[in-house]
Amino acid sequence: MNLAASGGLVRPRRALISVSDKTGLADFAKCLAGHGVEILSTGGTARHLAESGIEVTAVGDHTGFPELMGGRLKTLHPKIHGGILGREGTDSDEMAAHGISPIDIVAVNLYPFESVSQDPSVSAETVIENIDIGGPAMVRSSAKNHQRTCVVVDTADYGLLIDEINASGGTCIETRRRLALKAYLRTSQYDAAIYAYLLGLTCDSENPKRCPQNLVFHLTRHTQMRYGENPHQNAAFYTSSGDEQGWFASCEMLLGKPLSFNNVADADAAYNCAAEFKQPVCVIIKHATPCGVATAADITQAYSLAYRTDPTSAFGGIIAVNRRLDKKCALAILENQFVEVILAPDVDDEALEALRTKENIRVLKHGENRSGNVQSMRKLTSAGGGVLVQDADVRLTDDEKKRTVTRRKPGVDETADLEFAWKVAKHVKSNAIVYARDGATFGIGAGQMSRVDSAAIAALKASDAGLDLQGAVMASDAFFPFRDAIDTAAAHGIRAIVQPGGSMRDDEVIAAADEHDMSMTFTGMRHFRH
Repeated sequence: MNLAASGGLVRPRRALISVSDKTGLADFAKCLAGHGVEILSTGGTARHLAESGIEVTAVGDHTGFPELMGGRLKTLHPKIHGGILGREGTDSDEMAAHGISPIDIVAVNLYPFESVSQDPSVSAETVIENIDIGGPAMVRSSAKNHQRTCVVVDTADYGLLIDEINASGGTCIETRRRLALKAYLRTSQYDAAIYAYLLGLTCDSENPKRCPQNLVFHLTRHTQMRYGENPHQNAAFYTSSGDEQGWFASCEMLLGKPLSFNNVADADAAYNCAAEFKQPVCVIIKHATPCGVATAADITQAYSLAYRTDPTSAFGGIIAVNRRLDKKCALAILENQFVEVILAPDVDDEALEALRTKENIRVLKHGENRSGNVQSMRKLTSAGGGVLVQDADVRLTDDEKKRTVTRRKPGVDETADLEFAWKVAKHVKSNAIVYARDGATFGIGAGQMSRVDSAAIAALKASDAGLDLQGAVMASDAFFPFRDAIDTAAAHGIRAIVQPGGSMRDDEVIAAADEHDMSMTFTGMRHFRH
């Protein structure tokens, strides 16, 4: 038997190597050859090894059967899978009877389906040709028989095996089991990527308004959170391997201690709101809802205007800007408030040094705007022991339904403020009311059970900040069920309103706006955020 009497050490006699990624391959193969291991290989891998001065036996010579169908059929043979799957003792006589030699190490990384399928310039025919068949079959066979066979699917593990074989002459059961687990993870990722690609070819054309019957998400832990919503809850951030990475998975943490669950949720809300704007903007988030947003000529001015909206709520908040964070803006933040997290596409060295003077500030650099990638992803929410899935809310208005419904039409400046307020309202927790003027929020009411209460709270915030609402505009994330919020807004000097429309009492609400000589625009699109 090849299994050592103690501890399950396997001294490899034969290895099959077939890889698309040749990183580190020559060193690994030289180690095996140095220990007298016969190396079987195919195609480009065999050529690479031969060019590296390593003796190789072609799989076709080993099986006595040529590669067929342009290379589609080469390793699917009893001498390959029997050599991988054969059990010492149990199958030894049968293997000998059929001329099947044991294969103790299998190094396979699969055809690059994921990268090929994500290239829009590649045809569907080419993508499908990159679905590996023999590779996953060998990986699964090896992983199943890990009591004897060692499978390696990640080039990063070559070093581990080199060290172990050099030290002991073989592989131990603990290593083989750990690599088998990794192998099954890899094949599950691979199958999930294939399913997602083929689903994309069929789902939209069959019924674009219906969610697929089955969804497969393969999630990989990216970051362990300090804790969840509360300190007694464990939490981590996971990414889907089939999707291009979003902003958080790709960002660089320049300063501060690890983030908590709530930090990431708030930071995501800040990033997504800031991504709505092309002009310099600052967004201040508290409990996943904006408490101040402003656009201006530069981010320092934008920050000052955003902070002015609600200085009390801004304490301990999350700040996002969509321009390089400079020292001037950093000092303005430090002068005004305690902040948990600051997000920016880039950060000046001088700004970072200034921020180091305060404890517990985290600074995240997210680089290029990745909102398109993030927003194209489905949104998942756990509920009732299952998962609610919905498309991301990426649009602002229904242009075919958008219209002014009152006698009075908004002026040019009012139109700009209505667009600004509507973008902000999209990111405010429902029921959302946003008062704004001159590209800055003047008051935000959020998370109330009654829309009229949100309108009153937004006005109260404006009053507390010493802001005059005369001539300001109002945005509501959903329709007004009654005219009461319109009357409240009018009493505070609001002159223009933007809302989705669609209430049974739209006529009553429009009439109220006309009575107060206000303009009202219907967007035809609601933006609830629960």
